[in-house]
Amino acid sequence: MIEIRFHGRGGQGAVVASNILANAAFREGKDVQSFPYFGVERRGSPVTAFTRIDDKPIIIRSQIYEPDYVIVMDPSLLKNLEKEILSGLKPNGLILINTRQKEIRLSTPRKLALVNATEIAIKHGLGSGVSPIVNTAILGAFAKASGIVKLESISQGIRDAINIKPENNVQAAKDSYDTVVMTASKT
Repeated sequence: MIEIRFHGRGGQGAVVASNILANAAFREGKDVQSFPYFGVERRGSPVTAFTRIDDKPIIIRSQIYEPDYVIVMDPSLLKNLEKEILSGLKPNGLILINTRQKEIRLSTPRKLALVNATEIAIKHGLGSGVSPIVNTAILGAFAKASGIVKLESISQGIRDAINIKPENNVQAAKDSYDTVVMTASKT
């Protein structure tokens, strides 16, 4: 089973991204689960969402405590919540971070994938310049970094889930797929 945990802020689309990823994997014949965890439900507050993908039926019904992948949609979350975000990440796990930085420092060395999903979302008019919606851009980067789902499946999942500017969202996913960078964190 592959487990993915999304960390974002209310309004960035973490829950929708989790659902789109599940839709994409389902299209490829996988069994899936997708669900959110909300604390304080307001725009800008931390939000966690989860996706499970497997070849066989998924019977577990809990939050994800030992993810294979962690997706960080807002890099400012790492400043105060690094321990929580990295909690349980498998030793060979990957962290995908929406950032403009080329180098990330973490308390322990980790495999990273970096993409400027914010810039890509703004370029495609997704959300506003002040509050861009980065969910579809981050999914394109995830498709490339993980190899778990095809970009075509992500694109169709976007078209199924997004009513506003669906093709802009698909193009954002394609742009991030093309620009994600694999690296390792510094300590």
